[in-house]
Amino acid sequence: MTQFLIIRKENADLERQVNKLIRMNNTAMLKKLAFLVLFLAATIAQAQRELPLDRNTQYEIASIKVTGTATYNEGTVIAFTGLRVGEKLYLPGEKLSNVIKKLWDLELFSDINLYVTGLDGIKVDLRLDIQEVPELNEVKVRGIKEKKAAPFIKDNGLNKGAKVTENLITTTDNYIENYYRKKGYFNSKVIVNTIDTPDSIAGNKVNMVISVDKGERVKIDEIIFEGNEKLSDKKLRKAMKKTKERNPLRIWKRSKYIKADYELDKVAIIDKYKEKGFRDARIISDTIIKTEDDRISLKLNVEEGNKYYIGDIKFIGNTVYSDAQLAAKIGLTRGDVYNGIVLKERIEQPGDPDADDLANLYQNSGYLFSNINPVEVNVANDTIDFEIRIQEGKLAYFNKITIKGNDKTKDHVIYRELRTRPGQQYSKQAVVTTIRELGRLGFFDPEQLTPEFKNVDQNNGTLDLEYNVVEQGASQIELQGGFGGGGFVGTLGLSFNNFSIQNIFNKDAYQPLPMGDGQKFSLRAQASQLFQTYSVSLTEPWFGGRKPVQLSASFSHTVQFLFNRTPGQRGFDVDRDRRFLITGGSLGLAKRLTWPDRNFTLSHAISFQHFDLRNYNTGLFTFGNGSSENLAYTIGLSRDNTFTNPIFPLGGSKFSITAKVTPPYSLWNGVDYEQLDGERQQAVLNGDQTEIGIIDQKRFDWLEFYKIKFNGTWYTRLYDKLVLQSNLEFGWLGAYNQNRGVPPFERFFLGGDGLGGFSLDGREVIRLRGYPNQSVTPLDRVNNSALTSNDGATIYNKFSLELRYPISFNPQATIYALTFVEGGSTYDNFRDYNPFQLNRSAGAGIRIFMPAFGLLGLDFGYGFDPIPGLTSPNGWETHFIIGQQF
Repeated sequence: MTQFLIIRKENADLERQVNKLIRMNNTAMLKKLAFLVLFLAATIAQAQRELPLDRNTQYEIASIKVTGTATYNEGTVIAFTGLRVGEKLYLPGEKLSNVIKKLWDLELFSDINLYVTGLDGIKVDLRLDIQEVPELNEVKVRGIKEKKAAPFIKDNGLNKGAKVTENLITTTDNYIENYYRKKGYFNSKVIVNTIDTPDSIAGNKVNMVISVDKGERVKIDEIIFEGNEKLSDKKLRKAMKKTKERNPLRIWKRSKYIKADYELDKVAIIDKYKEKGFRDARIISDTIIKTEDDRISLKLNVEEGNKYYIGDIKFIGNTVYSDAQLAAKIGLTRGDVYNGIVLKERIEQPGDPDADDLANLYQNSGYLFSNINPVEVNVANDTIDFEIRIQEGKLAYFNKITIKGNDKTKDHVIYRELRTRPGQQYSKQAVVTTIRELGRLGFFDPEQLTPEFKNVDQNNGTLDLEYNVVEQGASQIELQGGFGGGGFVGTLGLSFNNFSIQNIFNKDAYQPLPMGDGQKFSLRAQASQLFQTYSVSLTEPWFGGRKPVQLSASFSHTVQFLFNRTPGQRGFDVDRDRRFLITGGSLGLAKRLTWPDRNFTLSHAISFQHFDLRNYNTGLFTFGNGSSENLAYTIGLSRDNTFTNPIFPLGGSKFSITAKVTPPYSLWNGVDYEQLDGERQQAVLNGDQTEIGIIDQKRFDWLEFYKIKFNGTWYTRLYDKLVLQSNLEFGWLGAYNQNRGVPPFERFFLGGDGLGGFSLDGREVIRLRGYPNQSVTPLDRVNNSALTSNDGATIYNKFSLELRYPISFNPQATIYALTFVEGGSTYDNFRDYNPFQLNRSAGAGIRIFMPAFGLLGLDFGYGFDPIPGLTSPNGWETHFIIGQQF
């Protein structure tokens, strides 16, 4: 019997033509539209044929056959269609149309035909003829280098065995073209062809050839404005942040033409007009003028309209806050120039969780479901009246709070940092602060910390909140090295920042170490020509488990060698036979405060050190052989509200002020230090070094001093992720009893890369790039020259500005570049103190943070001033750091 075609879906030629027309706007809707057009064409063609079938009769399926498939067996295809022998249906009809569409949506077939091969009364035999989509054999990309082609192949899934559908061809074409257009290759063209392989069966395998012609990078010669009278061409061009004219002096923004950026900049032009009161401003037309193959000009015709002013602003629907409170938050009054951008920002700034706007005012008060809408209700001449219509909605409360993604870190370590609790009134600020707190822990990738609202019930005013975390390596191997005035300084350390001391005896917890309780355990060894230091420390951030009270303990041992610096020369002369030994430990408690806010921390510490001098005579250590004891109490107040990435904060600030004090032994030990000081001065006149040593041993048997320090750092986001870090430091070491004097310990050493950090004789090494390590010494103000020995300073100050921009936030390596200017100086007393007499420097550097090794840094700094004892600027210094965070 003659076969009759019931439905035929011809795709191979006609759909390719349609797809070519819609490739620049390849959306799901357009694809569906293309399919409907094809289906309608097939239906009309079918209606024109004379078929021996009655459309009003239901036919019974007698048999079903499937032909044309090489991969799928007949039974599988029939089962998927849902058709079965004995079923009754209309031919043609909706049932068969849905079957064909269902098969087509699989994107496994390039051609589908349904035939009636037999007709006996109302019984029919059906044959489904399908042509499978070919599989990809290999891909060749022409016109670009193989290295450039590899990401295109990977990102588009062009793997061997992939189904070569029209959608795959279209998306590949669009992906590559858009990639190059975003790079400024406006005329880029991509052609994707498929060729049957020689061993292909019925065209089932194909090779793909992608021909790429990226063309020349198109640059903008000129941006021309017409119709603008109120705002100059210069102001309008400045409003365009990404689309710029050619200018050889511009470094950061090139004159590439990128369509997406251009569209955003057209919006920015209108926003600039709205900021100046021109509410009705619009771009009537814009034209791209081709001047050369790789050059274009942009011509924009602007209609400015009239300038408007603010009229009355009324608030409708507000019960929680008064009109006066809301008006103060808006900050606009009658007679102000209309500023559509400011008005919008005062209502809501979606991208800024810290914005001082009406939306955040309600969101932070529990009104998650609030809606605020400004409406222009009257325009009279040049004045616009507004109604701010507010739907407050119900108060919202947190129901369930859950954590997802923590495999190593225990739940209680995360839950104790949360500012959101079940049953608590909703607060957007609490959610944002929680994300920042979790990011500061250092256990999770801060770029992937996301809160997710679930089961939001507006009727009952409840919602569930899930925090999604992605863990990153918290332990570090510290390798730190660098060259300074004293030679090479190296550090080897192990720092376990998410340690679990509770499981230290649990062998099953070693994977490779017991982790997850949020404790920090560190082992550290540091050595140079000048000293050797060994230390161990343990920190428990939640001592007792109920409150954020940090308990810390440390033990250390140092051997420091005698060294002298010759004025006018770099470097040190080190005598390793003359040394002093320093052994000590400390115990500290730090409590997070709730007032003035939860970013404040109050800390206390008790420390003890024993100093054993062995033939260690210097300008300060005159007793040579002997010992001293140092029992001190340190109290500090700090505040840290930086966010969210501790390696690269995008905002916030942190400061600390500390005071370290010893008991005032001179009040009760019965020693007459005034008389002792007189005896010492006489011994100095007589040149009796032995007597001087005996007297100094009495002066420094138990150290007596106070030490005050301040450190403030501010992070200001200038544009996008360009951040300015501003820093101010100050330190002062003083004595209770001037006759006893300031001890030879706890002093400040300024200059270099900061290697050596906090040495265990109490000295502090402060970074000042552009100068050798510890080279910026106090001047002898009488002779205007360097002091004869570098015994440290009792006062220092330092100021710095650092401009940072991230290169990568990849969890495996956070990278950012920086430029800096800084200055600092040291002094022996307040009589010589002058905060404007600084050793200045500037330079650039790069930082790479890898979880396993900490922060790696390379800086090039230029010292504009001579180090004490020299007359010419210090010049360039290279500072290389591994493991030390600036």
